[in-house]
Amino acid sequence: MSKLIRFLLLFLLLLGSCNEHKSSMQVANKAEYNPRDLAEIKADGKLRALIAYSATSYFLYRGQPMGYEYELLKRLADDLGVELELKVSRNLDDLLVELKKGSVDIVAHGLAITQERKKEVAFAEYLYITEQVLVQRKPEGWRQMTLDEIQNVMITDPIELIGDTISVRKNSSYFKRIKNLSKEIGGEIFIDTLLGNFATDEIIKMVADGTIKYTLADKNLASINASYFPNLDVEVPLSFSQRIAWALSPQAHDLLTATNSWIRKEKEQADYYVIYNKYFKNKRSFKRRVNSPFYSLNQRQISKYDPIIKESSKQIGWDWRLLASLIYQESRFDPEAQSWAGAKGLMQMMPATAKEMGVSASLDPTDVIRGGSRYLKKLYDHFENISDPVQRTKFTMAAYNCGLSHVLDAQNLAHIKGLNDTIWDEHVEKMILALSFPKNYNHEVVKYGYVRGLEPFEYVDQIFKRYDHYRKFIDLDDS
Repeated sequence: MSKLIRFLLLFLLLLGSCNEHKSSMQVANKAEYNPRDLAEIKADGKLRALIAYSATSYFLYRGQPMGYEYELLKRLADDLGVELELKVSRNLDDLLVELKKGSVDIVAHGLAITQERKKEVAFAEYLYITEQVLVQRKPEGWRQMTLDEIQNVMITDPIELIGDTISVRKNSSYFKRIKNLSKEIGGEIFIDTLLGNFATDEIIKMVADGTIKYTLADKNLASINASYFPNLDVEVPLSFSQRIAWALSPQAHDLLTATNSWIRKEKEQADYYVIYNKYFKNKRSFKRRVNSPFYSLNQRQISKYDPIIKESSKQIGWDWRLLASLIYQESRFDPEAQSWAGAKGLMQMMPATAKEMGVSASLDPTDVIRGGSRYLKKLYDHFENISDPVQRTKFTMAAYNCGLSHVLDAQNLAHIKGLNDTIWDEHVEKMILALSFPKNYNHEVVKYGYVRGLEPFEYVDQIFKRYDHYRKFIDLDDS
């Protein structure tokens, strides 16, 4: 066999191998791209949404998850009859990548609807209209200067940006706007590209601090941040009006239809505009929040009781953030809280229970949290036959809410109905709900009668949902 023939055979063999590898990669990529539509989402019972930490989208404040996108997403999930499952973006440059991979069903971020993006994703009905503005810092000593003096040293017309530098994220609509603006004004504006893990409000703060010279931002976001940083000017528009919307997969036709229908209904309700104003118009609330040590984008605290909650959680063996979520559920961290039934203090113990746990009548927060934790430990020990620690914790919480006796009744009822009396989820929780009806609370295995089962059911569910938020924002060892 000649050298030429051997060479050709080897070449064909390698080419086949490459094609096979390429084909397998295409199959893998196709498998990875797996968007879900409404039927699958409802079957799963969860809407998976990609959201971002920011001063307006999603944050924790005084123990409560908040944010414009977060509140709207909750309302959308309720409208669809499913739970909301949040995934937090660590890199805003990859928002649409995650959607195209199928790892989320919707990207709930303030995305400008552009022709380029419409080639990649489907946009829902727009949520609001805004424009992009230049964010710049006023000169030193601006308070002692006249308006004319200030304007003389600041950008007042986009053409003045020729030869200057603006800092933005590369995959943002701001980056594309600067490119287009350079063409429109016939001179280059240089772009300093920032990492995708910087939220727009963080970049705005960088301008205020003098770390960077200029950036672009949507006017509503720029204006609310400028109310906190008075040395910023956000009055120079750099774009026409733009529609801001959420992104979905083009294949999720039914989800898109349902989302659009929901948005149109929401826009007819006053609450829709109240929510918008809460995050983009209420300057006093914004300042108060940003100044608070219990604002998750500022300091990593849930409440001023964190140190004693951490100490007390050890005697139960719980994650301190879980105990914090329970205390929020009981009192919203108000030490003066008092229920109609006579429960008092941060952990809303009844007077007899508080006395049994050695809690003084003064309801000192440290005393109350320690005493309440001792009581939780006592209840936790009652369920030692439950091996799964999460399920055991849920039984403990339910007993703390409605009483140990009612939980034992629910377990007995679960047993005779063929359910697992050591699993709360989908088993005993169903029986605690059933104890609201005569045919169940009058059953011979039920010794303590009626209980309004919805209360412990929602109590456990809400504490764990809030705990999920706490874990997203607060590290286990944060102080």
